[in-house]
Amino acid sequence: MNRRDFMKTTVVATAATAIGAKAVSGKTVQANDRLQVGFIGCGARAHQLMDATVAQPGIEVVGLCDAYTGRLERAKARTGGHAVIYRDYKELLASPDIDAVFIVTPDHWHKTMTLDAIAAKKDVYIEKPFTFTVEDGLAMVDAVKKSDRILQVGSQSVSSAEYGKARELIQGGKIGKVVMVRAAYNRNSDSGAWLYPIPPDASPKTVNWEQFIGPAPKRPFDLARFFRWRCYWDYSGGVATDLFVHLVSWLHFATGAKAPKMAVAVGENYRYAKTHEVPDTVNALLTYPEGFTANLTCTFNNEQGAESGMEILGTTGSLILRGGMLTYKPEPRREDNRWIVASWPEAMEKAYYDDPKVQKIESPFLWDPKVAAGAESWVPEGRDDTYTHIANFFASVRSRKQPVEDALFGHRAAACAHMVNRSIREKTFVEWDAANERMKA
Repeated sequence: MNRRDFMKTTVVATAATAIGAKAVSGKTVQANDRLQVGFIGCGARAHQLMDATVAQPGIEVVGLCDAYTGRLERAKARTGGHAVIYRDYKELLASPDIDAVFIVTPDHWHKTMTLDAIAAKKDVYIEKPFTFTVEDGLAMVDAVKKSDRILQVGSQSVSSAEYGKARELIQGGKIGKVVMVRAAYNRNSDSGAWLYPIPPDASPKTVNWEQFIGPAPKRPFDLARFFRWRCYWDYSGGVATDLFVHLVSWLHFATGAKAPKMAVAVGENYRYAKTHEVPDTVNALLTYPEGFTANLTCTFNNEQGAESGMEILGTTGSLILRGGMLTYKPEPRREDNRWIVASWPEAMEKAYYDDPKVQKIESPFLWDPKVAAGAESWVPEGRDDTYTHIANFFASVRSRKQPVEDALFGHRAAACAHMVNRSIREKTFVEWDAANERMKA
């Protein structure tokens, strides 16, 4: 399995269902027509998404909006100078020429902008986390259900070759019953802790502070808050919403799980207390009704402890997803009671090992030699998962079929992060109300 094969079975197959005319943004668009999109938020991640978007066949970026002029100028250059700059995102949404929008803003804006985009009849690609609060998610999911809009959440590895293969192996019973997931996302740098360099020209003349603040608590102009917003509770959930949402999105996709039934977590700030309101080290346990536990860890102080990646452990095998590689390791169950039986009377010991049932289950090295199944590995090739995830989004826009990482999927993944943060801040375990898709009081 490589990335090219994965695209054949997902992107191309999905796009092939887009036959005939489809209603997009209030106008009739043929399956092979050009789609025009706008970007609300033009920060660093948006530029990565923009590069992948303009590389898609039949897609053009025609509208841009951001609260910092430097980003807008660079984003316009990426479109060949053709995109229109909008100072207010509502003006971008009002354009009849725009079919879909990418919302790539701080988390506290996600609900307002998503609801406005849906009301404006735009399809939506929204960067993770889907929500700023669980309550936001309920309103956003409801709005999508009541509309004819397509919405995809941007946790890109859901469209990766390696996680597609992992899902296939798990569903095929390759590792038996999943019993534990161990996942880590560690860093050891200031940039990894979101202390990004601030552009030298940033000032009240180039940064629209009120546009950034929006629904968040009012505060004085602060460039650190603007460019390093993930460090603050007003705009972000920190580690849990930035990094754990990736981990739980991938494990939900691979295992088919929907949401945990309970979460408990601890978080501390060991290095960045002067610059961060949010913890720089978080450990969380999530228990799932499907019968497994997920252990999520992150620190910004060391990369070597729990190596970044994911291990999905089953009763007959394990899947390790790390460094862009998927590895399967068999998990043969072996019994070895030699140290116990060696204390028995000699005749009883001999009788024990003469028993065919014992010979079948005791350690195989005691009996006739044989070759056991070994590990297997898969390395993806071709386009990266940002490209394939965006390709899947546009395939859904054309076919009018909701993607895998839809609003409900995004709501549940983000809710895991909100459960973790609530557990940290209230120093208690948090339960999930699956019937109502919200945290229990």
